[in-house]
Amino acid sequence: MLLKVAPASGLLNSHGETLGPLFSAIHSHKSFVGRSGNGYVICASKPTSSKPLTGVIFEPFEEVKKEHMLVPSVPQASLARQKYADECEAVINEQINVEYNVSYVYHAMFAYFDRDNIALKGLAKFFKESSEEERQHAEKFMEYQNKRGGKVKLQSILMPVSEFDHLEKGDALYAMELALSLERLTNEKLLNVHAVAFRNNDVQLADFIDSEFLAEQVESIKKISEYVAQLRRVGKGHGMNTKFSPHRKKNDPCVYCQCHYVDSFTSFFNHLFLLGMSGVWHFDQMLLQEKQAA
Repeated sequence: MLLKVAPASGLLNSHGETLGPLFSAIHSHKSFVGRSGNGYVICASKPTSSKPLTGVIFEPFEEVKKEHMLVPSVPQASLARQKYADECEAVINEQINVEYNVSYVYHAMFAYFDRDNIALKGLAKFFKESSEEERQHAEKFMEYQNKRGGKVKLQSILMPVSEFDHLEKGDALYAMELALSLERLTNEKLLNVHAVAFRNNDVQLADFIDSEFLAEQVESIKKISEYVAQLRRVGKGHGMNTKFSPHRKKNDPCVYCQCHYVDSFTSFFNHLFLLGMSGVWHFDQMLLQEKQAA
């Protein structure tokens, strides 16, 4: 209970003369009279002010006036937009375009490796899922743009190449190196979005980039870097990059497809030739098994 000196309260004698001041409660709203044994009457008067003594006064209707003045009245303007700079809005639209372009290239890679005369199903599946993931990232940025009160402005998407065979590297290594370059470029663009958010003191946008994209992007770069390293060890992929074991028994299954039609050194390589076996094919099967296990 907060107490203050109330000059209007005191001890009164039977003639109404004030004998001394009293302390009264700040929230007292009623007056009362009591008669003591010596004829004095105690009176408590209503306080003149209801404000607290701390000096900290919260007046919400006064403080909200400045925010109320910022609420747009035209129907074309966003009601949710608050402290969202034009530069932040523009860089989000740019990142949407980056994600869609990367997704488009990955989709072209999927179509290439899914051809009947290429038939590397593991690589096809990997690039198809990569394309879908980048498109999901673009949609996530679009949802964020709307959430902050910006306007999504889609831009043109460049037409990707449709052939990924390379004279020296082969198609698998060339496509995977291109994928690594795309992931590194995407990471650079994300860091640029974070820098723009920091420059405009947009803590929420910076947190959105940190929590939703940066860690995942670093993991993608690491994984594809390992794929590139493995494919470089394999080589171009037009031959078998392994050794036949002389200790293998007659009816042991094939070490790759586990069939039992390999019973000699000659039939082993004939079998690999008929299967189209190569280091790239082995890598492709690894991708298939990795996705299925996941």
